[in-house]
Amino acid sequence: MDNLGATECFIVWDKRRRGLNFADCELAWTDFKRPCRIFEFKWNGMLQEDMSEKEYRIHPTQKPMRLYEWILLNFANDGDLILDTHVGSASSLIACRRTNHKYVGFEIDEDYYKLAKSRIDTEGGQMTLFNMGYNPYQE
Repeated sequence: MDNLGATECFIVWDKRRRGLNFADCELAWTDFKRPCRIFEFKWNGMLQEDMSEKEYRIHPTQKPMRLYEWILLNFANDGDLILDTHVGSASSLIACRRTNHKYVGFEIDEDYYKLAKSRIDTEGGQMTLFNMGYNPYQE
């Protein structure tokens, strides 16, 4: 396997849990010419950072939509087309919708595809009444 090479910017997701059997954080390699950034968001089984928008887990490696929203708002440009080749639970695609990014996604597993599609359809059926332009995740 080839090395990814040196980078100035890792994205660190701090899950805000310590000393359990699972990882305290996850790292994502980037080729961005920016300092390393940390996103803190509790993701510990039933306990999640924002229990008012609790996400029900449908995939073993599911990530929170808020993580993807933060990544898109801080690292993607307006008008970027986002490609997710392993959609899983569709958290990334829902975050694209919420941040007005175009997206293309692929999922090879038929069961996960159906669950992800249902999740996207449900999200698309929700109406946003107000968008004040405030985004607490953007740097």
